[in-house]
Amino acid sequence: MTTKPIQDVEALEDPNAVLEKALIEEYLKEHGYTHEGLKTLPPKLVKKIMQEASQYASLKMEEVEARAKFVKELHDDQSPLEKV
Repeated sequence: MTTKPIQDVEALEDPNAVLEKALIEEYLKEHGYTHEGLKTLPPKLVKKIMQEASQYASLKMEEVEARAKFVKELHDDQSPLEKV
């Protein structure tokens, strides 16, 4: 049996990765940087900026996850009378 790769199909990207990239872009923009602009900076500075951006994104993602969990718990904790 031989398997053939599926052609003309885009790979699905992890939704968390998409969010993380967006948050990193947000951080860079808020601090006056772009990915293109980073290429002109010294490597040590770029590393520092990207570490800070990554930490920012991680904290924001944890916040989003905590809020989603809280909302789910609120919905799950409704009394049976409220669900009718």
